[in-house]
Amino acid sequence: MENGKPDSDQTAIWLNKVSRWFGATCAADRVSFDVRPAEVFGFIGPNGAGKTTSMRILATLDMPTEGEAWIDGFSVIDDPDRVRRRLGFMPDGFGTYSDVNCEEYLDFFARAYGLRGNARLTALREVMGFTQLDQMANKPVNGLSKGMKQRLCLGRALIHDPNVLILDEPAAGLDPRARIELRDMIRELASRGKSILVSSHILTELAEICDRVAIIEHGSLLAVGTVDEILSGKAKIGHDVDASDSSSPAISASVEVMVNVISRIEAANHWLEQQPGVESIRFNGKTIRFNFSANEEDHSDLLKRMIQNKIRVASFSSKQRSLEDAFLHVTKGRVQ
Repeated sequence: MENGKPDSDQTAIWLNKVSRWFGATCAADRVSFDVRPAEVFGFIGPNGAGKTTSMRILATLDMPTEGEAWIDGFSVIDDPDRVRRRLGFMPDGFGTYSDVNCEEYLDFFARAYGLRGNARLTALREVMGFTQLDQMANKPVNGLSKGMKQRLCLGRALIHDPNVLILDEPAAGLDPRARIELRDMIRELASRGKSILVSSHILTELAEICDRVAIIEHGSLLAVGTVDEILSGKAKIGHDVDASDSSSPAISASVEVMVNVISRIEAANHWLEQQPGVESIRFNGKTIRFNFSANEEDHSDLLKRMIQNKIRVASFSSKQRSLEDAFLHVTKGRVQ
C-alpha cells in the first residue's frame, strides 16, 4: 500500500473503517476488510446487518459518512467513473423493461458501457453463452423464471468484462438446481481471475464456494477468515476487525459429540462432568450430547476411558461445527 492506496495486484476490494449513518441509525460502523484478486469472499449477516449498505458504497451508489473504499486500486469516492468500468454489480433486485427480450436487454447495457462493433457482438455472444441464455435470446425478460432472471442480472454485471464482481444475495429464491448452477458459475468466474464479493443467507452455499468470509451484525464486522479458520477457532474476531490485527480472541473450536450408552447413564453424565474439555452436557434417554474442545487423539482417549470406567457405549460420534454454528456463536440476533 502506497500513500494510503492499496496495491491492486494484491487487493481487489478494500474497505477501511467505512461508516454510514442514516440519521441516528448506523448502518455500517467502521467496517474494514479486503478481497484479494481471484478470491471469492462471502459476506454473512442477518437482514439489516449492513451488508447491502457496504456493497452499495463499493458500487458507487452511496457515499460513506466516513472511511475509505477502493475497487481495483481506485477510490469509490474520488474516481467513481473508473471504478464503474472495473466493477460488475448484481443487486438483490433489478428492474426490467416491457417488451424487451434477453438479447436486447444485454445489448442495451453493452452499448451503455461503450462497447461497439465486433467488441459488442463478442461480449453478447460470450455472456449469453456463459449464462446459458443463448437459447432464450428472443424470450421477453418479464417471462423469465426467477433463476433465469438471476442469470440475466449476472450477465448484465459481466457484459463489460469487469475485474471485480459484487453479488448481493444472488441465490435468494432459487431452487436447489439453480443454486448449484450459480455456485458453479461463481467458481468458474474466480478461476478466470475475477474477484468476487458475494452475500447470502444460504450459509452452506458460501461454505462450499468461498475462500474467506466476513460476519457482520448490527453494522459491525464481527469476524473475518477462511471457513476453516472460523470452524477451527482461528478467525479474527471482534469489533472493528483489521487484517493486520492478530490479537483478537477466537471462536471456540469445540465439536459436538454424541454418545449412546446402554446403561449407567447418570454415572456417565457425572463422569463426563469431570473431564477436561467437556462442556454443555445434555442428555435425552440414552443419548448424551456435549461439546468437546480437543483433537482426534483426545476423542479416541475419551472413548477409551469411558469403556475403562465400565460405561457401556453403543455408539460414539462427533460433528464438526458448521458455518451456521459459527455464525450463531458469533452473532447475537441484534437488528437495526
